[in-house]
Amino acid sequence: MAFNYDQYIRGGKLPHIWCPGCTYGIVFKSLLRAVDTLKIPKNDIAMVSGIGCASRLPGYVDFNTLHTTHGRALPFATGLKMANPDKHVLVVSGDGDATAIGGNHFIHACRRNIDITVMVFNNFIYGMTGGQYSPTTPSGHIATTMPYGNIDPSFNIPELAKGAGASWVGRGTAYHAAALDKLIAGAIEHKGLSVLEIINACPTTHGRRNKFRSPTDMLLWMKDSALPVTAFEKLPPEKTAGKFPTGVLFKKEASEYCDTYYGMVDRIRKASEGRA
Repeated sequence: MAFNYDQYIRGGKLPHIWCPGCTYGIVFKSLLRAVDTLKIPKNDIAMVSGIGCASRLPGYVDFNTLHTTHGRALPFATGLKMANPDKHVLVVSGDGDATAIGGNHFIHACRRNIDITVMVFNNFIYGMTGGQYSPTTPSGHIATTMPYGNIDPSFNIPELAKGAGASWVGRGTAYHAAALDKLIAGAIEHKGLSVLEIINACPTTHGRRNKFRSPTDMLLWMKDSALPVTAFEKLPPEKTAGKFPTGVLFKKEASEYCDTYYGMVDRIRKASEGRA
């Protein structure tokens, strides 16, 4: 039987606004399948986004949703989680939204290890606002603001998240949709700050400027470039050029921020009552 996506979609919101060939629709469906696998009631999910192509996703889902300003999804999500620690708070953000305008918020959310799932839709470009280069645009790639090729080194989002203190870090691709279902579910289940980078294709403002003849070519690039982390780690450095690892890249147990905060509040309350 075909999966019933309608149960999670707000009536009257489709068709979506993503361009033909954009892979965000693939990830959208993967997210809904992951939520269904976990059997999380819709009212127990709060989804937050900033600005950008990825930020449109919360408008289509029948969850508690919050559409915020550019780069500010994580502080809004932090406040939401602090006020409602029982909710599953999911943040949907683009590579520019999360690591450029929102970069400061990103590293501090990781540092705090608050129980939020951050899904960074990385299409290597500012797709919605005109094709400007982003912190993940590969060196040499052309963008509207780098017409002769990007000269900046690009961020490795999983390494950035790990270095900043996130306790769960993963990477998936839109091409490997079945594996992505499991990664999203694992990120949501983890207690602590989880960061899942999802490699996506933007044929409109990135692909056509960078010698991808079609959206299919961009998907085939994902297929050829992604390797399971266990296979990637067995390769000598010279064999990993042009490749990237996928799967759960890092995981640790660490104190969760809400637990620590409310534990402190409880200790202060008890101490205050003892002095009364």
